[in-house]
Amino acid sequence: MDSRLVQDSQMAVKKSTDIFDKCLKFDKAKTLIAQGLYPYFRMIESAQDPEIVMNGRKMIMVGSNNYLGLTNHPRVKEAAIEAVRKYGTGCAGSRFLNGTLDIHVELEEKLARFMRKEAALIFSTGFQVNLGVISALVGKDDVAIIDKMDHASIIDGCRLSFGEVRKFRHNDMADFERVLKEYEAKDKLVVVDGVFSMEGDIAKLPEIIALSDTYGARVMVDDAHSIGVLGNTGRGTAEYFGMEDAVDLIMGTYSKSLASIGGFIAGSADIIHYIKHVARPLIFSASPPPASVASVSAALDIIENEPERREKLWKNTTKMLMGFKELGFVVGPSQTPIIPVIVGENEKAFLMAMMLEKEGVFANVAVTPAVPNGKALIRTSYMATHTDEHLDIVLRAFEKVGKELGII
Repeated sequence: MDSRLVQDSQMAVKKSTDIFDKCLKFDKAKTLIAQGLYPYFRMIESAQDPEIVMNGRKMIMVGSNNYLGLTNHPRVKEAAIEAVRKYGTGCAGSRFLNGTLDIHVELEEKLARFMRKEAALIFSTGFQVNLGVISALVGKDDVAIIDKMDHASIIDGCRLSFGEVRKFRHNDMADFERVLKEYEAKDKLVVVDGVFSMEGDIAKLPEIIALSDTYGARVMVDDAHSIGVLGNTGRGTAEYFGMEDAVDLIMGTYSKSLASIGGFIAGSADIIHYIKHVARPLIFSASPPPASVASVSAALDIIENEPERREKLWKNTTKMLMGFKELGFVVGPSQTPIIPVIVGENEKAFLMAMMLEKEGVFANVAVTPAVPNGKALIRTSYMATHTDEHLDIVLRAFEKVGKELGII
């Protein structure tokens, strides 16, 4: 064989076996950066308030999940500071071994009472809750049944399990029943978002529970975007529908209304006890830091004692839903403070986000595969602490940019 052919063949083999090749070829983000259309990892220089500072410039924030405006609340910050003074900055170990403090246990008891469940278990992140709980409960002969639009952490929790995973069309109860019927003879865990993080709509929980009961499935609700938002007292989707006793497990995160980082699962004592001793992301992760735990506890007190925050949040939500619709924007099925503005193509969504930034508005972008093809959107979300003046500025900016892009 020609020596040059041998050399070329060896080079080809060498290239194809370099695991970093995919990194070197990844140019999507670099292209957007070069075009001035990159909307990710933008550096914020202030707290997550309705007004933020970015590149030394004030902007209206409509891209935060700080629904009740508690991340910069004096009582929440003071609770974190006091916890650091007493316990230090970390626990230097997992909950399973040396990392359980008295405030961890106290918060679990408080969360259980708040969620009206027998017990609760806290994790270091909300993502880890779904990884740990789903993989602990769904074994090799079991089935996880999930909504097609469930959060990525639910999908990854299913991947980590040894069970089969089946999706049903978003909030489509006929398709949901079809899947349930197909696996009637198997042990089943149904996992749905209470509020879907991109669409802003609410799971059809009464129908989901009725069908799950009929076919012998257990139900877990991811209430990351529901706690502090839905229900008469802010306890989430189950309270909103008056079905707290019917939901087997409720998952929540701290990074939205609870003003910190971390997450929890709440349910019956026996189920929580099992998860506590089986969930690998709990057992093998460092314990939630004291400041985070204390912040959540303070935020829960505020949620219970200041219902006017939730009332203001819903007033702002109604104003923006009506405002966008009156301007001619398509906002999809949103029923909550998450209001997506449907743009269409990915490139137009990137451009719109940058144009809004120039108008002094920070909003998020969602493109495929996070949303269906042709349904790229600007994801906006609102806080109890937004004023009418803030919201009017946002609507004027969207109107100007929407007309320039031919969206309205």
